[in-house]
Amino acid sequence: MKQVLLSWSSGKDCAWALHLLRKQPGIEVVGLLTTINETFDRVAMHGTRRSVLEAQAATAGLPMVQIPLPWPCSNEIYEQRMSEACRRALSDGVSAIAFGDLFLQEVRTYRETQLAPTGLEPLFPLWGIPTAHLAQQMIAGGLRAKVACVDSRQLDPAFAGRDFNREFLSDLPSAIDPCGENGEFHTCVYDGPMFSAPLSLEHGADVDRDGFIYADFECHASAVTSN
Repeated sequence: MKQVLLSWSSGKDCAWALHLLRKQPGIEVVGLLTTINETFDRVAMHGTRRSVLEAQAATAGLPMVQIPLPWPCSNEIYEQRMSEACRRALSDGVSAIAFGDLFLQEVRTYRETQLAPTGLEPLFPLWGIPTAHLAQQMIAGGLRAKVACVDSRQLDPAFAGRDFNREFLSDLPSAIDPCGENGEFHTCVYDGPMFSAPLSLEHGADVDRDGFIYADFECHASAVTSN
């Protein structure tokens, strides 16, 4: 059985990757690998609070492997801490790390290059699936997510905080990737077939940081609801 860590950002792509990996014979996902901004105690880009991440990991039934990063964080520090995490993973019997990347070849090449000397195999379970089809497949499959971050240079800030659903997709401008793979938006998953129970997210204030509009969501331990 191949033991796999899944790179986890809190969003729909990594959540759907978990769902697909669990359906593959010979693969066991043993943990969620997450980088945490030490200053803000959140996931970079998505802005997801640690408390939400921990609730996601709990309902996914998996431990969360956290990699704390300083802010600002140089590429050198990032790669050093990732290398340390990879060494620990290998010693724990992990043989691969999976990513929810869709089609950005430069991102995939970077990950493959970084993992090459570690002995860990990179896996890309969503790679090459047409994103319009993938978005619809996620929604039809029961995935539920909120838009946690919008790049206002690419997409109207009013999309922040909305549900990732068919209405959302129909309202997207034609130039925007349906899965936001070009960084147009990021999501926070609160329900789906990868979770044993949905999360109840509370939407707080929206914050503008350098043109990125973050919808702040909270999830307390008592906010995990039953099906």
